[in-house]
Amino acid sequence: MYGLSLDESDDEEEFSADSGWIPWFCGLKGHELFAEVEEEYVRDNFNLYGLRQRFQFYDHALEMILSSEAPDDDDLADSEFLEIYQDASDLYGLIHARYIVSPRGLQVMREKYLKGTLGTCPRVLCDRQHVLPIGLSEDLRAAQVKIFCPRCEQVYSVKSKYKELDGACFGTSFPQIFLQSYPSLVPLEPARPFVPRVFGFKLHKQKSLITWKLEQEQASPAQPQEGGGWFCHA
Repeated sequence: MYGLSLDESDDEEEFSADSGWIPWFCGLKGHELFAEVEEEYVRDNFNLYGLRQRFQFYDHALEMILSSEAPDDDDLADSEFLEIYQDASDLYGLIHARYIVSPRGLQVMREKYLKGTLGTCPRVLCDRQHVLPIGLSEDLRAAQVKIFCPRCEQVYSVKSKYKELDGACFGTSFPQIFLQSYPSLVPLEPARPFVPRVFGFKLHKQKSLITWKLEQEQASPAQPQEGGGWFCHA
């Protein structure tokens, strides 16, 4: 279940009672990757097709999402409320995955991407390249959200504060659709490779262990591959 504390926003901002459930939910600590889905989008049944049968409290959850009031401490201490809240947070996540690949949703995520709100690549040689959230499955509870770096084109685990976010809330296609929609944001310079050295000398016939193992697996017994060792190049 996602975090519920009312004072868990990064800037400890106080949410007013009329701020609405969606701004409140997206303002919780660890929810910075979420975009605020427009109510008009949520109210359009076309955008919710196929979701009803996946939730026990669908109607109540949808009503909570569209509520103009944020939960208070009494709500968060009520067990019945929390049951509906779980469905509401999951339902919002699946709606969110659809919204961020819509024209308006892509614009919202573009603004977050340009500001660096979505984070930066943990790979040192990517020079703090901005990243995009991605899921490894479209199913809830299958995998946590990950981040995709457009420069090195690798997927990484997220910071600890995002580990409770479900990857299904972002879908498996978002980074690809985003970069196809905004080709100018695709990094022009490829990722700089790491150049291993031994006592200052470059390595001869450098080959990563992953590449070497894949070549070994693909090679036939009659055509063995050369060893993948690294040798100093004088």
